[in-house]
Amino acid sequence: MAVGSGKALARTVALGMGSAALYLALYLFAGQIVERSAQGGWMFVIPVVIAFLFSMVHGAFTGHFWDVLGFKAKK
Repeated sequence: MAVGSGKALARTVALGMGSAALYLALYLFAGQIVERSAQGGWMFVIPVVIAFLFSMVHGAFTGHFWDVLGFKAKK
């Protein structure tokens, strides 16, 4: 198991904690998010923004995670 530099590992841990915090916030505030997005108008954007944010943070975490472990995609 290859371990990356300390900076790469710290970034991976930070992104992992950010991803976990987003999941926790979504769990804790699910009711409020549904209420706001059901109001109509431009409030439909709220779930779209949340999905985009999750995608960016969790995707970055996953990419860094596999890089720190030393796994690379075949070319």
